[in-house]
Amino acid sequence: MGHRNIKAVIFDLDGTLADSLESIAYCANTALERLGYDGFDKEDYKQFAGDGAKKLLERCLLRRGDTQLARFSAFEKEYRELFGKYCTYHVKPYDGIVSLLCELKSRGICLAVLSNKPHERTMEVVQYLFGTECFDLIVGQREGLKRKPAPDGVYEIAEKMGIPVSQFAYVGDTNTDMQTGKGAGAFTVGVLWGFRDRQELEENHADLIIGRPDELLAHI
Repeated sequence: MGHRNIKAVIFDLDGTLADSLESIAYCANTALERLGYDGFDKEDYKQFAGDGAKKLLERCLLRRGDTQLARFSAFEKEYRELFGKYCTYHVKPYDGIVSLLCELKSRGICLAVLSNKPHERTMEVVQYLFGTECFDLIVGQREGLKRKPAPDGVYEIAEKMGIPVSQFAYVGDTNTDMQTGKGAGAFTVGVLWGFRDRQELEENHADLIIGRPDELLAHI
């Protein structure tokens, strides 16, 4: 495929930059237990996560038999309170991510994060893991911005950076990410170290699928 004319890279956060499964599982399981439900295995959260907190919580309750989501508001209150305290709990960058980011920066590539995690938590996790100088823009879920897979966040980043979307690579680990990048018209890169598998990325038309962070460099 060779080098492309990529000037900027947008990364998803959970499952792409950050191994945050433990923080999500800890907060959701603690909240479930407070409501009298059993928690789930950490691995289950690979399927629950990726579409924002609301969807994560709905998937948990539906799997526990609350088909009407009658306990949703109580569950959400507990989860958000816990996540406000523990959003960096055992969170770490995936192997090879820090060196990838450093190399991209050294090549003059602009870097951004686009996450369905609430904006304040997104900022907190990114700055906890990578400091304040690494990313040019960080965009999390907030009022007035449509959540991924809507392409709105990509458009906002492109506009603020003054770079056409066609010169962006969008890197993520889920169907939601591939749909977001495709919908915006970016070059989509699916990663295999995150929450989902190759089949999901292929079915959602990833332009490139990589198994290690440094593989991205051959295409930029």
